[in-house]
Amino acid sequence: MGTFVPPGANSCSTIGAVNRSLRRLIIPAVIVGVALVAVAVIYFVDAEHSLPSFFPGHSSASSPEANHHHTKHGIAALVVALACFAFAWFQSGPKAGAKAGGSATGASS
Repeated sequence: MGTFVPPGANSCSTIGAVNRSLRRLIIPAVIVGVALVAVAVIYFVDAEHSLPSFFPGHSSASSPEANHHHTKHGIAALVVALACFAFAWFQSGPKAGAKAGGSATGASS
């Protein structure tokens, strides 16, 4: 069975509440995006043995592939960073109920 919606209830009010809560995530999304860009640069620049020990793909200097660069890890971090920036971009746009300029009547002189 579906949920009961009382007559006259506006279901769009919950959409507005969701948008307001998502707008609070703009700053954290940008911070995470910047951090992931830095992680991507580290993956592109540093060899496997030079990565910080908490990074996936780190190995000891005596490993046979110690000079290997994790390009795919860097690309993945860059793609997720771009997704965070895109999320922040779309959430920072005008509110859903805002008019896009002009008069409300639509008459021109």
